[in-house]
Amino acid sequence: MKTISILIPTYNEQDNVVPLSEAIIEQFNKMLPAYKYEIIFIDNCSHDNTRALIRNLCNQNSNIKAIFNAKNFGQFNSPFYGLCQTNGDCTILICADFQDPVEMIPKFVHEWEKGYKIVCGIKTASKENGLMYFLRSCYYKTIKKMSDIEQIEHFTGFGLYDNSFIQVLRELNDPTPFLRGIIAEFGAKRKDIPYEQAKRRAGKTSNNWYKLYDAAMLSFTSYTKIGLRIATIIGFIFALINMLIAIMYLIMKLIYWDTFSLGTAPILIGIFFIGSVQLFFIGLLSEYILTMNVRIMKRPLVVEEDRINFTDDKHDSKLN
Repeated sequence: MKTISILIPTYNEQDNVVPLSEAIIEQFNKMLPAYKYEIIFIDNCSHDNTRALIRNLCNQNSNIKAIFNAKNFGQFNSPFYGLCQTNGDCTILICADFQDPVEMIPKFVHEWEKGYKIVCGIKTASKENGLMYFLRSCYYKTIKKMSDIEQIEHFTGFGLYDNSFIQVLRELNDPTPFLRGIIAEFGAKRKDIPYEQAKRRAGKTSNNWYKLYDAAMLSFTSYTKIGLRIATIIGFIFALINMLIAIMYLIMKLIYWDTFSLGTAPILIGIFFIGSVQLFFIGLLSEYILTMNVRIMKRPLVVEEDRINFTDDKHDSKLN
C-alpha cells in the first residue's frame, strides 16, 4: 500500500490546524481508502496555541507528525525543509489556512498515478484581495519574461511531488531555496491543474509587503540576469551621453569663449540624475550580493526544537 505524505507549514494557525487535519483525513477515508497517509506539521515557532493543538493531534493519531522549529526561519526554508523530511511515495504541500482546497488532493493523486512526477495547483482566480491578485499576475508575467527558466504563473507551491523529486530537493543543498523556481527548473513530467483560491478560513495572514518584496527579489536574483545586464547597458549609454555633452560644451566654450556661460544648472541636474541612477543600481547589485552571501555561508535551513511521532531520522543529518 502506497503512502502519501501531507506537509502543512504553520505559523499562528490555532484556528485551522484541527479542522484541516480532520478534513484531510476525511478525504483519505472517502476518496483515497487504498492509500496510507502521514500528516506532517512543521511549525515556524508559533506564538499562539498552535503547537499545543498539534501535540494533541499527534497524541491521538500516530499518523500525524510534527516538527517544531526553534525559531521562525522564514516562509521559504521551513516548507522546503519539511518536504525533505517526508517518507511517503509522494508528498503534497498544502497551506494551513484552507486557501488550498483539500478537495484537490484526490485529483493530484489521480494525475500522479498516471505517471506525472509533479502535479501543480495553479490559481486561475482568487477570492482574496483583487488588487493583490492583479499585482501578482503582473509580477508573474514580468519574471517569466525576464527569467532564463520558464517560471510557473500563479503557483504558490501547492501541489504533489513524487519521492524521486523530493530526493532531488534533498541533494540540492541550497541554503536559500526558492521552491517555485526549483520546480520550474528541475521538475520533469509536470501536470498543472487549475483551481480557485478560497478565502482564508480563520486567523490573519503573516504575509506583508516586506515578505512579498523578499519573495520577489529572491526569485529575481536567483533566476534572472537582466538586472545586471540593464545596469551595464544603461551605465554605458549614460557614460556615452555624458562624454558627448562634455565634448559639445567644450567646443561651444572654445568657439564662444566670452559669451557662452556654462552655468550651474546643467551641472547640478546631471550630478543628481546620474547619482540617483547609480544609487538605484547599487541597490539592485546589493540584492544579488546578499543572495550570494547567504548561499556562501551555508547555514542550516532550520534548527529543530522538537519532533513528534518520527521513527525514521535518516534525513536529519543532511539538512538541519
